[in-house]
Amino acid sequence: MKILLDKVNVAGINSLDVYRANGGYASVEKALRKMTPAEIIEEVKKSGLRGRGGAGFPTGMKWSFLDKKSGRPRYLVVNADESEPGTFKDRYLMEHIPHLLIEGIIASCFALESNLAFIYVRGEFKWIINILWKAIGEARDAGLLGKNILGTGFDLDIVVHPGGGAYICGEETALLESLEGKRGNPRLKPPFPAVVGLYGMPTVVNNVESIAAVPWIVLNSGDAYSKIGTPKSAGTKLISACGNINKPGVYEIELGLPVEEFIFSDEWCGGIANGKRMKAVVAGGSSVPILPTELILKTANGEKRLMSYESLQDGGFLTGTMLGSGGFIVYDENQCIVRNTWNFTRFYHHESCGQCSPCREGTGWMERILHKLENGHGSMSDIELLWDVQKKIEGNTICPLGDAAAWPVASAIRHFRDEFEWHVTNPKEAMERNFGIREKIEVAV
Repeated sequence: MKILLDKVNVAGINSLDVYRANGGYASVEKALRKMTPAEIIEEVKKSGLRGRGGAGFPTGMKWSFLDKKSGRPRYLVVNADESEPGTFKDRYLMEHIPHLLIEGIIASCFALESNLAFIYVRGEFKWIINILWKAIGEARDAGLLGKNILGTGFDLDIVVHPGGGAYICGEETALLESLEGKRGNPRLKPPFPAVVGLYGMPTVVNNVESIAAVPWIVLNSGDAYSKIGTPKSAGTKLISACGNINKPGVYEIELGLPVEEFIFSDEWCGGIANGKRMKAVVAGGSSVPILPTELILKTANGEKRLMSYESLQDGGFLTGTMLGSGGFIVYDENQCIVRNTWNFTRFYHHESCGQCSPCREGTGWMERILHKLENGHGSMSDIELLWDVQKKIEGNTICPLGDAAAWPVASAIRHFRDEFEWHVTNPKEAMERNFGIREKIEVAV
């Protein structure tokens, strides 16, 4: 079943006229004319919709935390700063069906009793920013935004704000700092954004996919949405599938689909490219633990691993991983785990805001150690040092970027330690394999 991408292939669906001709904005009519804000929040709670940005926190519960007693202005901030390696589903949604996001924002803001929403878009997505501006203009001209929407007395404006190209601004409090014109450093919590958020006002921050699911829930009820997927992972999920597969792309799946079916079925990824064997999978973007084939297809007790929050987490980080942002990266048998882990670590070192010493210094240490191992200069003690450094980062930073940097390293060593050791004992062969160096080289060991 498709909820978000059901009409994505309709010609001209990115325009208001075609979108409305295919049922678009019906949820706005229903929400504003037939429902109260409290009723919408209750439906979102019943739906079991969990945040699709990575953490998976229940959306309706998050909305219910919003401070409404103080009488201060309330804001909705849509996190469209999609920048984690392997993740590109929100970008796809905004590019091809932007009015779905705008419709979701209107219904969500009515529920939150908010009259101003912000879409914080990764600055590199210039063409998407233009698409959003055009769609917002069309909606405003049609009376769907601005003053007295559809004659109901509800007012709403949407601001599109280009980000500065910093991964850290995907963290909700760093995003708020950036929106306020400051350096994008994460805030200490509490207070949480629901009480003290943007400009010190109560704020809800949700990602693009989460808000885009709201129109269907408003139209069809939370109970109907909760019947899709699994009891703990309701609804559908967009997955950005890439790596060594035959059919990379963005797929909308019902949560609970077996991982094996998602990878090997012609309906989805179409199996491993070039007839090779699968080696490992990063299931939820670069920030989650990597799992070898035997653990990504089945849990430790032999059950089929499912594309759901609870099934992927089964076994904790010893034998499990996370659904995360839905960035599904598949490695074939020829991929070097050390080299790929080094690439991830280079990213996190570069993107660390530097506010917390364990992350600022630790990611640099991990990058340097992995560089040594990859380039034939490492020792067995470097593997132990790498393990020690990642342990000192995890859980010791203000925001989850430190954890995101540590978990891939920890899981790579835990499941593929033999590859790390092979780089130590076979330095020349490792360099030749990974860099295509054919001539004889002298390696300092």
